[in-house]
Formats: sequence, C-alpha cells, structure tokens
Amino acid sequence: MNEPLLCGMAQTALDRPDPLFRMGNTNCGGCGLSSLMQMLRHAVAERRVQLVIPASCAAVAGGAFPHSTYGVPTLMTTFASAAAAASGTASVAQLNGEETRVICVAGDGGTYDIGFASLSAAAERNEDILYICYDNEIYGNTGGQRSSATPAGAISANTPKGKPEQKKDILSIMAAHRIPYAASLSLAHAEDTLRKLRRALDLQGFRFLLALTPCPTGWKSEPALGMELLRLAVRSGLFPVFEIFDGKRHVVNIEPDFSDEALNMYLSLQRRFQESGLSAADLRPAIDRYWQNLRALSGRIVPARRNA
Repeated sequence: MNEPLLCGMAQTALDRPDPLFRMGNTNCGGCGLSSLMQMLRHAVAERRVQLVIPASCAAVAGGAFPHSTYGVPTLMTTFASAAAAASGTASVAQLNGEETRVICVAGDGGTYDIGFASLSAAAERNEDILYICYDNEIYGNTGGQRSSATPAGAISANTPKGKPEQKKDILSIMAAHRIPYAASLSLAHAEDTLRKLRRALDLQGFRFLLALTPCPTGWKSEPALGMELLRLAVRSGLFPVFEIFDGKRHVVNIEPDFSDEALNMYLSLQRRFQESGLSAADLRPAIDRYWQNLRALSGRIVPARRNA
C-alpha cells in the first residue's frame, strides 16, 4: 500500500507554538527559501494555515514521512498539481466552515513551467488560494537546469554558454487572469515583504506572490551575500518591486536608482554570470524597456532614471 501524501503534522496545542519551518531542515546555507519561510511565519502569526508544496527543494526540506520540518499540516504533491490540490483543500475547508488559509509554496519550475496549467486554471477560477513562488531561477533540486525563470546570460547545467532567452514575465501573465492581488517581494526589504504577505493572507480569492530567492548553489555565489544580491537587484532595476490589484492597477513600491554600478556588482558576485561574460550594458536595454512599460501601467509615463 502506498504511503499517503500528507506529510504534515496536526496543529495541536503541543506543536502550534513551533515555527512554520523548523530547524534541522535540509536547505543549503544562505537559501532564500529559508528566509522567506521565516518571514511567512511572522506574517501568519495566529492564523490557521495549511501548506501545499509540489516537488521542489521545499518538498525535500520537509523531510521523510512521517516526520516533517513544517509545523503546520502540509500536503506534498507532484510538480504539476499543486494549484489543483490547493483548490480542493480550500474548497473542503470552506465546506467545513473552517477559517483555514491555504498557501502554495512552489519553486519556479513548478510555477513557470511544469505546474503552469493548474496554476492558470486555479487563477482563472479565482480559487481562494495564496500562491507563493520562490524564484531561484533554476531547477535547483534536479541538477541545476535552466527554467523559463532563468535570466538571459545565466550559466546552468544545460545552458553552458549562458541562456539565450529572456526570463518569462510571470507577473504580467498572472495579471492577465485579473486575480485580486499579485505582487513581487524583495526579502531584503522586510517591512514591504511582511506588509504584502499579511495583505495577501487577509484577502479572499486567488493571490500570487513572487519572491526572488537567492540560491548559492545554483547562482554560484557566497551564502552570506544573499540579501546583498537582492538589494543590488532591486537598486539596479533588474528586479522591480510592485503590486497589481485586480490585474489592472499597478503600484511601484520601491524606486530603483538604475545604477549600472549596482548591476555590474550583482553580476560579478555570481559565477553563473561571470562565466558567460555578461555585463550591465547587455542587460540595461531590456531593463529600461520593462520599466517604460511598468511606468505606463502605473500611470507614470516618465523615462526610467539612470545613473551615468
């Protein structure tokens, strides 16, 4: 008989005080997912939650059945079915009159690629789910292959000379579903991140959050530099931090200074870019085009500011 997929532990009086994500997990040092889970723990506070996690580093970090790194009920699913499983979980909670917040935590492979069909379907139905994508821009748990979230120029296991294609714009795709709320998160800007997590937990309907999460193994960077890399990505304009309401209203939360110095530093601190010879001059045109469009969507049709 196959073991059940439910790997979580019940929320009892004994284990409820435990962190959402316990010590002793298998995440690498400097893993951005670990930082995200700690921020999510603070945002959840006393809310009753259930996690749904597809195949990913987050699933492996849970540990072997019947034990769990997670301090709340957690359902592990196949790569493609997380949003579908979360839809069912949320519907059952609603039928039972439970005030349970169902949260998907999925990597970029299970969001941008393999799980996109069920993600799009759940968003189109406006299921009552909070879907969080921790985007480490690589298939980190299966050998470091490129995903459609991998940025142009990045070295991966199957793009040894650098990925030629641009990164997929997943936030614009989710906005096209007209979901109530979508936003990007910078873990290096904790106050903004916590505000968005709490807002998303309070709202009803389908909510989508995108968190850029450093992966020292895949990014070939020093574990201690994760937060600094995120600051550089935001400051340079490479990773825009903004919110989208009902798929229409765009609000920029953190203004970059578009520093080429910051962008070059971001690239130089990761060997995945060093080996492909990528520079700020290669990325700046695409960054400027993205910000021109974002400014227009936010009602501010002004040129992107740049440092000389």
